[in-house]
Amino acid sequence: MNITREPGYEIESLSVSVVVYRPDVQQLAQTLNSLAAAYDALKAARPAFELDICLVDNGGLPDMTASLDALRAHGATSSIIAGQGNVGYGRGHNLAIERAASRYHLVLNPDIDVDGQALIRAVEFFESHPDVGLLTPRIGDETGHIQYLCRRYPTLLDLFVRGFMPASVRRFFTRRLARYEMQDVINERDIVWDPPIVSGCFMLFRTSVLKKLAGFDPRYFLYFEDYDLSLRTHEVTRIAYLPAVRVLHHGGGAARKGSAHIRMFAASAFKFFNRFGWKWL
Repeated sequence: MNITREPGYEIESLSVSVVVYRPDVQQLAQTLNSLAAAYDALKAARPAFELDICLVDNGGLPDMTASLDALRAHGATSSIIAGQGNVGYGRGHNLAIERAASRYHLVLNPDIDVDGQALIRAVEFFESHPDVGLLTPRIGDETGHIQYLCRRYPTLLDLFVRGFMPASVRRFFTRRLARYEMQDVINERDIVWDPPIVSGCFMLFRTSVLKKLAGFDPRYFLYFEDYDLSLRTHEVTRIAYLPAVRVLHHGGGAARKGSAHIRMFAASAFKFFNRFGWKWL
């Protein structure tokens, strides 16, 4: 494996891309506020560190002037990419990734609350582990429990059971799903090296790695683009699960979002397995 190491950027900087489509305004504002607070902690330790936030409007973005002004008050810069229509999740992020000239780039969902110490802990970890190019955090839900969003390579049965079966049936597959979700190694304390697949809701990259990979594969409109990118990342660098970096995730699954999302999920799963190999049971 060829390890990609820290590029020679002179300016310490973090760029962030957030792709939105008809977002929950209150939740998006909360996400941006949490990011600003985490940036304050980072700047307290590293006053020269710069933050640039890009909102990618795939449709329905309301007036976010107040939130963006608040970010600027914290010393961040911000921009909006609009007018491209709904190009999908991965292609939306790619529009921002192409512009990024930062040391680190954060792919962030608009339904994530970032812990106040998350950014400083992540930067410190990157600096002490130059062989790591992608970091995934401890992702919690609204009740405080871990969301097991690191994954081993999926089978079709794993995806169907986890995504579409009712809870009364899923309980018969508890051990199988626990293995798929890496519950045997993901916890509150231990760093986990090189989890096969990590969640796209918070992917913190060295920007040089992300550009080498050309960002997300644009063939996925929604779903599985993070699976694809995770597997390709292993070809050039290491991935680390770092529980000291904490976020709160408010998101939900495809089956709870209606038939259109189920169709998109199935189409993306087909593309993913065609590329990386089919596993049925």
